[in-house]
Amino acid sequence: MREFAIYRWNPDLGEKPTYQTYKIDLNSCGPMMLDALFKIKDEQDPTLAFRRSCREGICGSCAMNINGTNGLACLTKIERDPKVASKVAPLPHMFVVKDLVVDMANFYAQYKSIKPYMQASKPPPDGREYRQTKEDRAKLDGLYECILCACCSTSCPSYWWNEDKYLGPAVLLQAYRWIVDSRDDITAERLAHLDDAYKLYRCHTIMNCAKVCPKGLNPGKAIAKTKQSIHAGHVV
Repeated sequence: MREFAIYRWNPDLGEKPTYQTYKIDLNSCGPMMLDALFKIKDEQDPTLAFRRSCREGICGSCAMNINGTNGLACLTKIERDPKVASKVAPLPHMFVVKDLVVDMANFYAQYKSIKPYMQASKPPPDGREYRQTKEDRAKLDGLYECILCACCSTSCPSYWWNEDKYLGPAVLLQAYRWIVDSRDDITAERLAHLDDAYKLYRCHTIMNCAKVCPKGLNPGKAIAKTKQSIHAGHVV
């Protein structure tokens, strides 16, 4: 048997948030934290609220804070030591909607602000598709894999302090993904949009972002490359 202390808050009840403890027999539970949450919801407390979808580390829906570290519940294994309770909370420094569900509206609005789609002024030469060399395509590796789970941004102290102005690691990683894309024509506009004391330069290379990324990406590196590109006047 293992204990799970889970953050609970229902805005309709008018009560303060609290941690509720549940006990699970790990012999009848899957190996991941999401399995434990499903078991609790299905067998003990149907009112428990959390987001989930793919269960494969692809959608990013089940991002939460597990034992003090941001991660995806579907990829985080349950600690087997029965003497220590697992503690599960919503992503830090986000407005909570209910229990483990947070409001992602500001995060998505910031993502929208960087125009996360290709913009080309001319149609492709053959009228079919925009092509890249293998070398240019390789520049997107380590960028396009981001699933926008917000684990990195919500682990960043700079984002905690300035989430209304600082775009945060996830959005800046996505911004650089389009800056470095050889098929996109508005590189100068994208760099000018980010050249701001708060949007970009609140990053202090604390590197919590790279530590918690479930896809093993390095947003800090992309942010540094963006800064270098602005100062150099071209993509580096």
